[in-house]
Amino acid sequence: MAALLMGVVGIQVIQGGAAHAALPTAAVALGDSFISGEGAGDYQPVVDASGTAQAFPGWSAANGNAYFCHRSANASLFKGSLPGIQDRFNLACSGGQPADIANPSGARPHGRDVASQLDQLRAVAQTHDIDVVLIGLGSNNAQFTFGDVATLCANRFIADAWTGWWEFWAYLNGEVPQEPCAVSDLATDAEVAAATSETTAALRQVLDTLAQVDADGVHQVVLQTYTNPLPLDVAPQYRDEDDRTDTRDKFRALGAERYAAGCPIHRASLAPGHVFSQNLGSLVKNAYTTLAAERPSADLRVLDVQRAFDGARLCENPGSPAGTLATPLRVQDGPSGTFITSLSGWDKIGIQRLANTCVTYFQTCQESWHPNAAGHAVLGQCLSGALTAAPRTVVTCARNANGTLTIS
Repeated sequence: MAALLMGVVGIQVIQGGAAHAALPTAAVALGDSFISGEGAGDYQPVVDASGTAQAFPGWSAANGNAYFCHRSANASLFKGSLPGIQDRFNLACSGGQPADIANPSGARPHGRDVASQLDQLRAVAQTHDIDVVLIGLGSNNAQFTFGDVATLCANRFIADAWTGWWEFWAYLNGEVPQEPCAVSDLATDAEVAAATSETTAALRQVLDTLAQVDADGVHQVVLQTYTNPLPLDVAPQYRDEDDRTDTRDKFRALGAERYAAGCPIHRASLAPGHVFSQNLGSLVKNAYTTLAAERPSADLRVLDVQRAFDGARLCENPGSPAGTLATPLRVQDGPSGTFITSLSGWDKIGIQRLANTCVTYFQTCQESWHPNAAGHAVLGQCLSGALTAAPRTVVTCARNANGTLTIS
């Protein structure tokens, strides 16, 4: 069993008590795409559940391939200053859910072929003294996923932009919603409550496992919230085109303009999207409150990054996506590896083909609306600040107008 676990992360067991006493220190990342480094590029091979390292398998490969966990060398874990830490292990997986903490991700629909994150954590603990654990968990769960929420709102905007009311009823039978997203479309209060319970239970399993396997029993655990890649409102230049706003019937020029800028979404969907992000933050904070009460000696803290991208979100300023901290929404025309950057001149048939590519080959669009490499560098600075704060606190990391960060 130990040999199998070593294959999970590609390390070897150190034998003997003397070696154990001199274990190198490690920081470990667990959770989902906002921790794995989705959107930051430079994705590393990922060892699958059978112990085989999976490099890029091609754009038409099954999305369940371990590589599509998208563990980036640019992920925040590798960008933060972590004094005293000798090695860093990214065990997070894009699309990760609370169930994947204790179970192989491939055991559920749409999961990836990797061992449970706890098994991977145990493997690291056999060769390292785990001192820092960064966890981002909750945006995907049995009730809703970030990807589904993003796809819903983007698809409604694109359908509204390219399809007139008469085409909508004549060709689509009114089956594709075109109205902006409301809060209840993204996650109901009941769904958030269920997701909170699910996430809390998974985090409890992490703490239990750390108590069993950490060499010296001393470790800092940071629970990170989520940041919204989109602003509360778009810059004036993205509000209308050809005298049409997104409240008019069919607005292809505006649709193409917002897609090029990275934010194909109704203005009226932006505020509900921020409510969704705030609910995710509350989910993490409520889980923290429960666990802190249960474990008064645990070194727990929350890293609240909801304002870490203030002033640098997609379409917040002219020239987007340049200078932003998030990846623009991008699709491919088939699993070609070529991202479409402009939809000018595309008809609704072509647009539908692009949408189908994203559905069939999710890896062609899964980077969309995640922190980019610069964004993960900012999150790494936030992590550094969180680790210097007192334990059992909520640490807020906010971006200032001049690009500096305030961590408090």
